[in-house]
Amino acid sequence: MKKIYMYSFMAAMFAAAVTGCGSNANSSSSTIADNSSKTAVVSEKNEEASLSQLSNSEADEESVFTERDLEQTADTSEAKSITVSDDTTIDITEEGIYTISGTAENCTIRVEADENVKIQLVLDGVSITNNDFSAIYVVSADKVFVTTTNSENTLTVSGQFTSDGDVNTDAVIYSKDDLVLNGTGTLNITSYYGNGITSKDDMKITGGTYSVKSALDAFEANDSISVSDGTFNITTNKDGFHCENDESEGTITISGGTFTINGGSDGIQACALLQIDGGTMEITAAEGLEATYILINDGNIDIYATDDGINASASSDSYETAIEINGGNINVEVGQGDTDAIDSNGSIYVNGGTINVTAQMSSFDYDRTAEFNGGTIIVNGSEVSEIPQSMMGGGMRGGMNGEMGGRGGRF
Repeated sequence: MKKIYMYSFMAAMFAAAVTGCGSNANSSSSTIADNSSKTAVVSEKNEEASLSQLSNSEADEESVFTERDLEQTADTSEAKSITVSDDTTIDITEEGIYTISGTAENCTIRVEADENVKIQLVLDGVSITNNDFSAIYVVSADKVFVTTTNSENTLTVSGQFTSDGDVNTDAVIYSKDDLVLNGTGTLNITSYYGNGITSKDDMKITGGTYSVKSALDAFEANDSISVSDGTFNITTNKDGFHCENDESEGTITISGGTFTINGGSDGIQACALLQIDGGTMEITAAEGLEATYILINDGNIDIYATDDGINASASSDSYETAIEINGGNINVEVGQGDTDAIDSNGSIYVNGGTINVTAQMSSFDYDRTAEFNGGTIIVNGSEVSEIPQSMMGGGMRGGMNGEMGGRGGRF
């Protein structure tokens, strides 16, 4: 497995507090540290939701993304042009397409429109550095698109965030409504004390290149995060992608894209369902993937974790607590200590794909049942014929009764 090495961003900064799903309080004192198709399914709200219920409930991509979501180039023939300037708030209240360019300090693009209005912000070589407030703030709209042209765009908040009344605007891009990210260019986000990009509703990402450095979550949403494409380079003290709301829901679906994530807590965390149908991922984090139900149908996934590599943890009553793997190439390596490569507080179902585990303590751990119905499982270099249960070292030949072996440290 290709290993990802963390790099130093600012040596003077301190690590953010790591919190789990269901306790996602964002501390204003957090700072950046040296951390270097198929779509979502809906099961019955029942702890006993079955494997077949999930597999038979898949919706296609067309039901998740609109045609406009998937368009990477905006029609700017009738767009309104805006040049940012220092110490200003740019108010956008009418439906339309707005091209944003220029360089400014302490400038906020503020969208407050009717709940039925769609607004598209086209970033065309814009650079904004703010002291304590979001660079883009969506108060209200039906949906806001943030689209990059073939250009470099940089948004930074260097200090602790101030609130807008009772709204904790703690992200460089903060939206109270649906947010779509797409385009052909690059968006650099730096958040020294908070999140990178937050939507308090649904977030969709269908294209573009994103370089995010954040003290808290790089990408955060309440209801859902859906990714069909894009390139993501993330360094965060907390989660690369995080999705939950007050009802313990929150779904992340990924059908494509290239992800390099260095996270202090989780690479990707959804409180309810995490579904991966494609893409290439290199994740270094405390835990690589975490959700109540983790469904992997395809993709190339490399994980190095200092705790659990893939972890199904009960944070929602909408899904069974389980890990289901139907395809893909999955490499999981965990460090020393009380670590599990693949850990479910419920069940594990392996129906296909190739799983390559390197673990010094526990390769697989589960509290309920494990089913190995197809695919290939390799533990510390040796193929196994059944899913081991909390075995030391791995390397079981022919299953749990085999010889134990395995290599030493990570390097």
